[in-house]
Amino acid sequence: MKLTFYGLWEEEKPKLQELSEKYGFEYAGTNEVLCPENLSLCDGSAGVSALGKRAVDEALLSELARRGIRYLSTRSIGYNHIDLKAAKKFGIRLCNSQYPPDSVAEFTVMLILMCLRKYKQALWLQQVNDYSLEYLRGDVLSRKTVGVVGTGGIGGRVVGLLSGFGCRILCHSEAVRPEIAKAAEYVDLPALYKESDVITYHLPLTSATRHMLNREALAGMKDGVILVNTARGELFETEALIEGVENRKIGALAMDVFEGEDGIYHVDRTDDILRNRNMAYLRQFPNVVLTQHMAFYTMLSMESMIENSVEGLLGFIRSGQTKFEVKF
Repeated sequence: MKLTFYGLWEEEKPKLQELSEKYGFEYAGTNEVLCPENLSLCDGSAGVSALGKRAVDEALLSELARRGIRYLSTRSIGYNHIDLKAAKKFGIRLCNSQYPPDSVAEFTVMLILMCLRKYKQALWLQQVNDYSLEYLRGDVLSRKTVGVVGTGGIGGRVVGLLSGFGCRILCHSEAVRPEIAKAAEYVDLPALYKESDVITYHLPLTSATRHMLNREALAGMKDGVILVNTARGELFETEALIEGVENRKIGALAMDVFEGEDGIYHVDRTDDILRNRNMAYLRQFPNVVLTQHMAFYTMLSMESMIENSVEGLLGFIRSGQTKFEVKF
């Protein structure tokens, strides 16, 4: 039995070899993303695994189906880059990866603290040998109210980490988790927006959540609110963010993701011209921290991603089911 892996990171390869020996399968792999030019690599495979760096559209899914591929795994939690209607049309079943939430949750708390303690400004000043404190007076997390939007795996872990700081925690989610309710207060979204000094988002990208942070949402928040997004860039309406920073409605902004990041993040563009003016414009503000979609990037996550992907595909192939299946 053969499996094919696209978009392999170097960190995933030792674990993949170990899993191949453990579960008894052959594999083909490439660091290239899944695209029409390299589809022949998966010929004869029982399943395909890809990393979510590129949209898997109807044309790609049609070709996978034509080559006999019935099982597809994305080595990411999110799967908004895959055309689910087309996958259903061509009879392709999908599974994702559910790596531990610690990496992204800890990164989220780090970004909150960086905003509160003005680390970006301090770093800039040090680079020109300015060690004064004039612009660097910060705030203390324990005295703040933090709103957590989405209390799934990552959001729930963020609540757990924040509880150690002694801050007041509000949260909003479709489902109330009793264990989270012990550390945080579930409220409706308008109340969370109205009362929170810091708001962090941990939701999948859907038609309902796309641009949920917009001008109307910002209007219901405190002046000087700190916003953090380590989920999906498209949750935030970029023009609303720019206006919010310019008019100081947003006191600080930290994002590990960005709308239109495809083709920029995870690629060396050192000697190139970036065609995302909004990204370039927001980055230059002293109170805006942008990181390159790296919150997940730890060995814990990388090994879990490849392991979940293999187990998901093998579950489909050998028993017809897997706990990692995406239902649609």
